[in-house]
Amino acid sequence: MSHPRRDVLLTLGAMVSAATSFWPRGSTAQTPSPATWPAPGSTLRYVVPFVAGGLTDVLARIVGQRLGEQLKLNVVIDNRGGGNAQTGADHVAKAVADGSVILAITQSHAVNVSLFPNAPFSFSKDLRPVALLADSAMLVVVPARSAVRDFKQLMALSKIKDMSASSAGSGSGPHLTLELFNELNGSRILHVPYKGGAPSINDLIAGHVEVSFANFPNALAHVKAGTLRALAVCSSTRHPELPEVPTAREAGLPELVVENWTAVMAPARTPDAVVERLSRELLAAVATPEIIDKLTQKGYRINAKDHEEFGRYLKGEIERWGRIVKSAKITAD
Repeated sequence: MSHPRRDVLLTLGAMVSAATSFWPRGSTAQTPSPATWPAPGSTLRYVVPFVAGGLTDVLARIVGQRLGEQLKLNVVIDNRGGGNAQTGADHVAKAVADGSVILAITQSHAVNVSLFPNAPFSFSKDLRPVALLADSAMLVVVPARSAVRDFKQLMALSKIKDMSASSAGSGSGPHLTLELFNELNGSRILHVPYKGGAPSINDLIAGHVEVSFANFPNALAHVKAGTLRALAVCSSTRHPELPEVPTAREAGLPELVVENWTAVMAPARTPDAVVERLSRELLAAVATPEIIDKLTQKGYRINAKDHEEFGRYLKGEIERWGRIVKSAKITAD
């Protein structure tokens, strides 16, 4: 059986050379110079395709405030949840491409390309990358009263015992991480989808399911409060907020590296000069000590990439998770 991580590495060279043709260039007819965009006091709508209060919304509000200060404009967070994050994406894909609207996306959107092949918009043709901002690793957690004490025990037990795992929904980061764990470890943990990260974690704490491969910021407060036990973090390095928790690599499953990222895109015909300026300003925003501190405390790690580098990375993510969706036979609810 091929492993997704290895396959992605083998194909990255080809993806780099194809990146410029995969994502459309902006319109040249109305291209303003970076010096004339934006008009001082104008409004930038930052569309978040999730409900208010979630992980992506929190990050967008922190970064959006800083972006508004840098560009001297009003950044308005516009929550348009629904449709597995497709509703907000569809809205931005069809919006006026004049630099007045941007879209927050996550790993879910890379998965959605495979889950929703008949979507009313084309992710690669109707949207263009602006910047990758941050990511947060998946955190493997069990209820505090669970008999499972560490990650190696979970690996062994899940091969011989029927177990269940909660997630924020089919195709979500926690779901995909579970399926990758099952594939790599030879387990058959049953997936139990919920309508969001909060109810998924609440039922885990209550003991209705046995484990979750949760978004780090969703589970962090509960681990610190003692209601959940963290077994491993699915990243290349330990997290500073939970330095005692080993990585999956250290705990025995080196290929279980999954980091749910958040980024920004814009309508495809947004002028090149605007995209380039937005990319620079967003990267500057997440490089400030204040923003780094705020996001780190919430479980994020700054992982900034400009529009070109992010375009290459995004194509790799679409390929990687497309293979997992196919091999695990994942369908949208």
